[in-house]
Amino acid sequence: MNETNRQKKIAGVLQNDLALVLQKMLRESGQLGIIISVSKVTVTTDLSLSKVFTSVFPPEKSDLIVKELNELKPKIKHQIAQKTKHQLRKMPDLVFYNDDSLEYINNLENAVRGKENPIKDTDLLDKRKNL
Repeated sequence: MNETNRQKKIAGVLQNDLALVLQKMLRESGQLGIIISVSKVTVTTDLSLSKVFTSVFPPEKSDLIVKELNELKPKIKHQIAQKTKHQLRKMPDLVFYNDDSLEYINNLENAVRGKENPIKDTDLLDKRKNL
């Protein structure tokens, strides 16, 4: 299904403003050594819901951060609504997701270069030798 121009524009506005708000929240909470980027935002056709895909560095903290973002949705939504009040009539609800595509690509690159072999399982090889 193709996005309308309106959906794309709203998603773009939300993506930029969310990135600023989330980075500011991290600084204010004293979370050092964590980087959040908003990699993609999609908006439903009725403009009532937006899916926010975030990349978190270090990746080990991504599940925890996404969980916290979903718990802080009302506060985040309010801040975004204040920033976009002249651009959007109605602020869509936000749902945060972990975008692990960068981690996935990194794992693939390591596998191709021979640094890691995700298919190779040493336990299976050991079991076969014992048979």
